[in-house]
Amino acid sequence: MSTAEGRVRTEDHGRVRVLEFHRPTRANAFDVALYRAATEALLAADGDPEVAALVLTGAGRSFTAGTDLAEMADTAEGSSGPPFDTFLDAVVAFGKPLLAAVNGAGVGLGLTLLAHCDLVLVSENARLRAPFTAMGVVPEAASSYLLPQRMGFQRATEALLTSEWISASSAVESGLALRVCAPDDLLPETIALAQKIAAHPDASVRATKALITASRRDAVADARRREGAAFAEILQSPAMGAAIRGHLASQKGSS
Repeated sequence: MSTAEGRVRTEDHGRVRVLEFHRPTRANAFDVALYRAATEALLAADGDPEVAALVLTGAGRSFTAGTDLAEMADTAEGSSGPPFDTFLDAVVAFGKPLLAAVNGAGVGLGLTLLAHCDLVLVSENARLRAPFTAMGVVPEAASSYLLPQRMGFQRATEALLTSEWISASSAVESGLALRVCAPDDLLPETIALAQKIAAHPDASVRATKALITASRRDAVADARRREGAAFAEILQSPAMGAAIRGHLASQKGSS
């Protein structure tokens, strides 16, 4: 099943639903249509009693390149715009197990989204990057809080300050991902893991996830507010704002 002009495709495997970001010609970068389609798909899966777990993945060779920079230059909303926030609200509130099968490059949101997932499996071909300092902006999606929690302070600080690539093996070593899979085995292994969880009583699974995530809910909300305020402040700086706009314009011109 596809939605929103094919931006998202879903397929059910028993009680496990796979949600594929489907914009392969743009490395599955999120434009407004993809944000809206993914949000709708998350809400539908969370409300569907026939779905016990959800797996996120990307079409083609990329997981997702994050927010489409060409569109960001047009809208001037940045990563804190309403479609981004609405999507992230749906991710944070998702009450069922949320798994990721990271099939390729994950940049920006393609990395920070993983910190909200309950279980992450990565392909040998996967690589991840938090490009925020290189772009002249700040972390997003509560990653300034969640990545140190998931990866440890030193590794998260390195990732966020250097904007360097993280290999699949390093993602596992740091705790960001559970294990590395061969490319052809990635999605089947992730679905199989989700099906193990889906075989248990729904009420128990949902309550257990809620207990695991309870201690971080307020901290995630606080981090999102701090990040949004910092992003807005940077944009108001003439020098930094001009640098960011120049970077976005160059990306738009090369698209």
